[in-house]
This record gives sequence, C-alpha cells and structure tokens, in this order.
Amino acid sequence: MTLTSSPDGAAGATLDAGLEQAPPSRRARSVARRVAGRLVGAVVVLWGAATVAFLAQVALPGDRATIIFNTRAGQPIERTAQELAAVNAQYGLQHPVLVQYLDYLAGLLHGDLGRSYQQYRPVTQILGEQIGLTIVLTLAAIALAWVVMVVWVTLTAGRGPRTSAFGAAADTVTAALPHYWLGILLLLLFAQRLGWFPVISDGGPVGLVLPALTLAVPLAGFMGQATRTEFERALEQPFVVSARTRGSGDLGVRLRHVLRHSALPAVTLSGWALGATISGAVVVESVFTRRGIGSVLVGAVNSQDLPIVTGVVVLVAALYVVANLVVDLVHHLLDPRTETS
Repeated sequence: MTLTSSPDGAAGATLDAGLEQAPPSRRARSVARRVAGRLVGAVVVLWGAATVAFLAQVALPGDRATIIFNTRAGQPIERTAQELAAVNAQYGLQHPVLVQYLDYLAGLLHGDLGRSYQQYRPVTQILGEQIGLTIVLTLAAIALAWVVMVVWVTLTAGRGPRTSAFGAAADTVTAALPHYWLGILLLLLFAQRLGWFPVISDGGPVGLVLPALTLAVPLAGFMGQATRTEFERALEQPFVVSARTRGSGDLGVRLRHVLRHSALPAVTLSGWALGATISGAVVVESVFTRRGIGSVLVGAVNSQDLPIVTGVVVLVAALYVVANLVVDLVHHLLDPRTETS
C-alpha cells in the first residue's frame, strides 16, 4: 500500500487498511446473512409458485372428480355417485380446500407432485424421465448464447460509432426473435434444404444443435444488450491503458481484462435465462419434435392433465431459484465488493 502525505490520502489508506484487516468472523457473518437472506427468498418464491399451482386446480369450474373422469375418457360421460366418490377418496377431494392445500404442501416437502389423471403414475416419475433432456438442451443453449455474445460483443463493441451502432442494433433484433419463428426458419434452411441436421431432433449431439441455437440466439441478444454498455465503459478505464502499455494486444486486453469487468450483467441474466430458456423449450421441443418436459407439458395441457401442468410449474420455479442462488455466488466471486452490500 502507498501512503500519501495529504490528509485525504492518509485517511483513505487507513480506511483501506481497516477493510483489509477486517476480522474473518465478521466476513463470515456477512456471508452467512447474505446466504440466509437468499434462502428465505427462495423459499418464499417456491411457496408462491406452489400456491398458485394449487389454486389453479381449485379454481377450475365444475366438479374436479368429474373433470378427472372426463380427462381419462377424453369426452364428457355421465358418472355415478359411487364412481365420483372413489375418485374423491383417491385424490382427497372430499376434504375442505384448506386441508387439501396443507396436504399438497406436505406432499411437496416429500417430493410428491401428485398423480397424473391420465397416466395413473406419479408426476415426479413422469417429469423425472424427461427433465434430463430439457436440462441438457437448456444448458447447451445458455453455453452457446455465451459464446455468441462474447464473440459478437468483443468484435463490435468500442470499434467506432458505426460498428458499435450496428452491433447494438443486431443485439436488439436478435433479442426480439420469436422462438417459434426462428426454429422453423432454422429447420427449413439447415434441416430440409441443406440436410446438415435431422428434421426430427433425436437425443444425439447433432440433433441438439438446431434446438439449442434457436434458444441461444435471442438469449445472446439480451445478454449482449446488457454487456455492451459495460464493455465500452471498461475500455475507457485506466487499467486498459496500463495493459496496452505493457504490450498486450487489443484482443488479449478485451478478453483478459475488459470482459471480466463487463460480464457481471450477463452473469446476472443467466439466472433469469434458465427459467426463460426452459419456458422457451416448450415451443422448441414442439417445433423439433424433441422429447422433454416441454413436450410433456404440451400434451398435459391438451389433455387437461392438471397435476402434470402444476408439477411443471413448481419444477421450473425450483430450477429458477437454484439457478439464481448459483448466479449470486458466481456474481460474488467475480465482484467480492457485493459481500458488504
């Protein structure tokens, strides 16, 4: 540390020394409070999602036992009181709504998302068979979006007014592309016309490319919008001048120094991106006839299989919460100053 003779410099040096010599116990308490606050927020979000999912089932017009029978039969059929009583007993529908709600929350605590009306199986089992494919698609899309964003922003940001404006405009256009339209366009061009990829996506790496690209391009536009301003601001900082005077090339400075200081907005967006990408997977998996929870959700909505629909809602909320906790940790590692915030 360098001390100056001015009072202000001495005060600043004293403050820096105090921060550097902060007791580890105080830092640990600060981190613990931060983690506890995030966990409480995560529990509240999950509770809210579960409550909304339960109320969506209760709010449906008509008798729920009759709805279950109609869902299984595929058409409305007159049922006897004995048949309806058996279904009510199976799903606990004979109890008051408050009791059903508490039983529903208790089941969630034990990992029970209910039973499918149509498949007669636990929703946890049905989603567990498909979630792996959707997570692979989601992670591949986010990784591909990062690659596209980093390459595009590094090549266009701070390159002059025209190049920067063109890069920003491309970010805006790609961020607004609908998944359904983009997926069909990629399918027609690269699968049907060029034949580079299969029309129907399978579980292999080749069949993953077009669905992941469909999700990645709009996401890269969003992250590019968030990163470009910080990237161009970082290019004007003194540490960039210092790196250049030490002989670092322009590309090396951008990747090794500028990108780290400008990537925090994109890192923060990655937590939101997980939930948004899983939601987009519903459309993408339908376009590319790909297995996953998106295709399961579409089938459940068409057949009015409500336990599966609400199970997907709760599952996506849980994944979103976990992703944001991870992103918060990564954000803290990249910028330790958030520890005291």
